[in-house]
Amino acid sequence: MDDASSYDGETRDDAASHAPVFARRKVGVPSRDSGGPAPGASFPICHPRVVDMTDSAQIIDDAIAANRALPGALLPVLHAIQDALGFVPPDAVPRIAHALNLSQAEVHGVITFYHDFRSSPPGRHVLKLCRAEACQAMGSEALAAHLTRRLGVAWKETSRDGAVTIEPVYCLGNCALSPAVMIDGKLRGRVTAEVLDAIVEGCRRDPGPHGAGGGA
Repeated sequence: MDDASSYDGETRDDAASHAPVFARRKVGVPSRDSGGPAPGASFPICHPRVVDMTDSAQIIDDAIAANRALPGALLPVLHAIQDALGFVPPDAVPRIAHALNLSQAEVHGVITFYHDFRSSPPGRHVLKLCRAEACQAMGSEALAAHLTRRLGVAWKETSRDGAVTIEPVYCLGNCALSPAVMIDGKLRGRVTAEVLDAIVEGCRRDPGPHGAGGGA
């Protein structure tokens, strides 16, 4: 995808967002070369649609083992799985429930309650648009209508070319530069319809890691 500096608007990035997808590391899932799971260990994030799903069971089990001793372990486990796979597979629910002594309904309830969790793979890029009050006051609802109309999808759906999944968020902490969006972890402020169009086109031009593509 084009560097954010090629777009209009203001960008505020975290340091990790500049690293290639496979080089980024998150706390909570153990490294495969670490000799076994350990709390606070790390694992390279795999791009959704690129990760070998034959490894998903091991990734899920490693995430559970690395976080099950933490207070309120369910959320850290879910975040670790989604960081590694891009989503929380439905077959993770019974494994998590059994390991944490919870019912499957409790695990499913948390996944569906929090907007950030996904139960299916996202597109090659994830675009989050803030719909909280400060951004609404600066035109985010018009941007939301423009985005869904342009892509022909509803919220939490993926464009037909598999390029971008759109998700609503309710505050990105960038109120002074509203309306705000986040694209693949990069925070963008003072977004206009033209800037949004440029971001979408950048997503479509970028084939993703290893040319991953496809979509419904």
